[in-house]
Amino acid sequence: MPPVVLINAVGLTPRLLEHAPRLAAVAKAGWSAPLAEVLPAVTCTAQATLLTGEPVNRHGVVANGWLFRDTNEVRFWQQSNRLIGAEPLYAAAKRRAANRGVQFRSAKLFWWFNQGADVDFSVTPKPWYGVDGNKAFDVSGTPNGLCESLKGKLGPFPFPSFWGPMAGIKCTEWIAESAAETLRLHRPDLTLAYLPHLDYEPQRRGPSGCDMAKQVKQLDNAAAPLLDEAEKCGAQVWVVSEYGHCDVETPVYLNRLLRTAGLLEVRRGPFGEQLDTFASRAFAVVDHQLAHVYVRLAEDLPRVRDLLVGLPGVAEVLVGEERAKHSLDHGRSGEIVVLSEPKAWFAYPFWLDDAKAPDYARAVAIHNKPGFDPCELFFDPKFSIPKLHAATRLLQKKLGFRTIFDLTPLDAGIVKGSHGLIAADPLDAAILIGHGPRPTGERVPMTSVKELVLGALELPE
Repeated sequence: MPPVVLINAVGLTPRLLEHAPRLAAVAKAGWSAPLAEVLPAVTCTAQATLLTGEPVNRHGVVANGWLFRDTNEVRFWQQSNRLIGAEPLYAAAKRRAANRGVQFRSAKLFWWFNQGADVDFSVTPKPWYGVDGNKAFDVSGTPNGLCESLKGKLGPFPFPSFWGPMAGIKCTEWIAESAAETLRLHRPDLTLAYLPHLDYEPQRRGPSGCDMAKQVKQLDNAAAPLLDEAEKCGAQVWVVSEYGHCDVETPVYLNRLLRTAGLLEVRRGPFGEQLDTFASRAFAVVDHQLAHVYVRLAEDLPRVRDLLVGLPGVAEVLVGEERAKHSLDHGRSGEIVVLSEPKAWFAYPFWLDDAKAPDYARAVAIHNKPGFDPCELFFDPKFSIPKLHAATRLLQKKLGFRTIFDLTPLDAGIVKGSHGLIAADPLDAAILIGHGPRPTGERVPMTSVKELVLGALELPE
């Protein structure tokens, strides 16, 4: 069985490939093609589609977060592999290999839905949370000792560079080196590595607002240790991405509209206003350029639809069975699905007065917010020396004081890049770099990647 390394180079597109000489060389040795993205074109949905080969209404990962109806809680960035409602690539490969009497081993490094995945080696970001509200950054994985071994060789995972105002190249370098080390020591048959570097500056500044050639070259350089180790062990390298980025100009506040219409309710308390999902008749869980609007009463659907259709920045409103147009007719989806205009995106705030914003709004708090918040990629401009303010907060924390790292701006207009819609131009779409016969068609369906990789592993059904 020939080993395969599958790199997820988030944000890489056919247009950008020329700036990545090492990855372009992989494409030259095989082929590259634009991928037909899924809606929403966001991390968790794209990865679930790539891994399972199924549309969204089959695997059920309708966004990076959604309303968990049994508890009526909005949760983002969940890691359980059990949330994927179809058989993922590594489980299918192990099953098919076992049917042939062949041992199969796989490694999953920083791809999402990592906890409980049927893989032999895994590493994923997982902080420790203390009962007093304290948090310590770390990674988690299997088997026992793997993460400790990697940290012993590479140092601690640079968590602040993975997300937040200091997000940048360091985490991608660490992940690539950890994948190379795993490949060198354990020689898995399939190695999945997630390299997130291109997900930062294009969201902050927009693709036209940053030096994309420089960003892509940094990604390419970071991937070098993994590409070198793959060459040493004779592994075939495949590359995918999840989406390309686009410039945006307009944040759209669906929840503020629903609140002023009397449909969204809040609970007022000592930590600012909180979204009350039980009392609300309708609220939006937003994720870049797509939103799931959960409507409690069927009688409210026409009214909510009419409100949303008339809102500037909204391109499409799908109710009930209409969601099947984009394979979003799933129980986790909102009763209404909303798509933005290409230059717009959906911001989560539901408060009408910043003085009453919840305490988490001004912090990097991905598990607290009922929607995705790209403002977390910025230091609040009100701080003349933001890193000094951050250092002060860190000192307070180390001295035992309860404190909030209140560095996140509330003005969504600061965000200049987004994703989530299907790219109009194939050159700006997600990319697939593979080997062997190239699939037909201008764009390769994202649902076909699983079987293509299983073919490269010589494990057809």
